Amino acid sequence: MKLAIVPGDGIGVDVTREAVKVLERLDARRSLGLELVSFPWSADHYLATGETVPPGAFDDLARNYDAIFMGAFGDPRVPDMKHAADILLGARFQLDLYVNYRPVRCLDDRLSPLKGYTAADVDFVVFRENTEGSYVGIGGHFKKGTPDEVATQEDLSTRRGVERIIRHAFSFAKETGRRRVVMSDKSNAMRFVGDLWQRTFAEVSREYPGIGASHLYVDALCLQLIRDPRPFDVIVTNNMFGDIVTDLGAALQGGLGMAASGNIHPGRVSMFEPVHGSAPRYAGTGRANPFGAILTVALMLEHLGNKEEAVAVERAVAACVSARKCTSDVGGELSTSAAADAVCERLAG
Repeated sequence: MKLAIVPGDGIGVDVTREAVKVLERLDARRSLGLELVSFPWSADHYLATGETVPPGAFDDLARNYDAIFMGAFGDPRVPDMKHAADILLGARFQLDLYVNYRPVRCLDDRLSPLKGYTAADVDFVVFRENTEGSYVGIGGHFKKGTPDEVATQEDLSTRRGVERIIRHAFSFAKETGRRRVVMSDKSNAMRFVGDLWQRTFAEVSREYPGIGASHLYVDALCLQLIRDPRPFDVIVTNNMFGDIVTDLGAALQGGLGMAASGNIHPGRVSMFEPVHGSAPRYAGTGRANPFGAILTVALMLEHLGNKEEAVAVERAVAACVSARKCTSDVGGELSTSAAADAVCERLAG
């Protein structure tokens, strides 16, 4: 398997280094046949060369790689975040990675922030449409900087885009034995886009008679997730609401440092990234939690057909959390590198 590695900015570099360490340990022990190729795309590279992504880079990734692992992007020296948009959003849009896959699973009782609920009560998946909605960048300013300024931002949804993410959510539920799919929108305020989502969800749900299908407005969904996360199996929603709901989900699993994600087009090269930001102030301090990146490695391995190795990685992370062999944000005292070493030790056991 040929994997592209893009560490990015800030703590992205730190946690990616540790994720690669885990990959290399697995490869050495289980002969996975990994070829890891690192790419320099980052704020440093952009500021030094003026280049964000070279011409033809995404075509190269699509043709010649099995998956892409990205760290995190964002640097105050690039205030408009052009490099981040070109690299991260560029990958999502140009590779048509329409499925944002976010498993929300708490690995230890003490990480659950909800009174009266244990880790076993937090186990659901969010599918976020990843290539449309408010993130397509349609809009602009009129009379900018004047008292009469007007700003517009449009939400773009297509029948094709909505249907394929909803169908993916139902297919996942069927394949994994989950019993319920909840679609979330704000159709009481956003009538036209909401109408498209509502009709499409109803039509696709009829193809899956054994799976419960229901709807919640996104504000009600957030409320219910905090009140009691147990009824939720699979949630499907649009780009903007998915971004918000999955950060709430990260809080339920111990924080952004524990959260992993995949950006997927089934059957094509896909991209995997931990969901936290670049946190430049903490870069190189050893304080960043590498477990989100390491759990992202598990998602990537599972996607590539290495389920046994993926389960081994997740179990090793869970064991480290339980033993407090982790960074301070999840109750330990280890550095970024030492926490990853603890995972590697458990993989070797």
